[in-house]
Amino acid sequence: MMHHILKATRETVHLGGFSDLLKPVLTIDSGDTIDVETYTGYYVYDKAPPEFLTPEFLDICQNLASERQVAGGPHLLTGPIYVRDAAPGDVLEIELQAIAPSLPIGFNAIRTGWGALPEQFTQPALRFIPLDLTNNIAEFPLHSGIKIPLKPFFGILGVATPENSRNSIPPGSYGGNIDNRQLQAGSRLFLPVFVPGGLFSIGDGHSAQGDGEVNVTAIETSMNGRIKLTLRQDLQLTTPLAETPTHIITMGFAPTLDTALELAVKNMIDLLERFTNLSAEDAYVLCSLAVNFHITQVVNSPHKGVHGMLPKSILAEQISL
Repeated sequence: MMHHILKATRETVHLGGFSDLLKPVLTIDSGDTIDVETYTGYYVYDKAPPEFLTPEFLDICQNLASERQVAGGPHLLTGPIYVRDAAPGDVLEIELQAIAPSLPIGFNAIRTGWGALPEQFTQPALRFIPLDLTNNIAEFPLHSGIKIPLKPFFGILGVATPENSRNSIPPGSYGGNIDNRQLQAGSRLFLPVFVPGGLFSIGDGHSAQGDGEVNVTAIETSMNGRIKLTLRQDLQLTTPLAETPTHIITMGFAPTLDTALELAVKNMIDLLERFTNLSAEDAYVLCSLAVNFHITQVVNSPHKGVHGMLPKSILAEQISL
């Protein structure tokens, strides 16, 4: 097993989406670890204060080649990473070993026509928010005394699909713009593989976000992390699955919250049937008694997200993923 360092440069990032036609920027073996760098704010860099900008980020924003601009999404992603021997039908395990902001500042943006209340908040707005990395908080609004704990995670963790130009905004079976704040350091995400090598990309760092991400964005932050990618040919999945130190998480993505909830519940029932040998009916009851379902996000059109959290502490035997 090897350890790699993947810096974010105009040769190693792509903008706006996923594509199986992108040339991999790194090829690894299953079980390798990677220190990965990500940047955010491609479309707001010209409005950003100096502390948000680095020479490498400016080079990306000003000189990114057209072939690295995949689709119309706003996200700047590092990758794709090719995992040797990964094939369609396999599962890629992403172990999030460390996640930390690389700069002491992030931003939040309201976009016209987006968010949970687009008819009430019609004007675009952009705020840059200082991060106190020593005390691990952000004060917002500034001088208000309201202190938000920083709980960094990557909003986008996804693999390519046979569509050669998939927008980065909606999440789906491939992962992508999941925006699940539970996926912090110490968590694992499991994604189905759709194309040879998986072609995994990562980005959209968030320093803090509430469930729902209701105004379209979190504290969007350039983020560094250490990840371990493992090929899992012993698992079969058609939708993302995650594990934190305390919970197993199933997900549902759909155009409405009702349907997203239904999918998250069905996926939890399937998991309980498979890993605990409960009947479907008993699993359904257990979901009502002990599983907490949360709104992940309501803003990544056309798919909203719901996730179900099963406490591992209630299980007689731990689920082994």
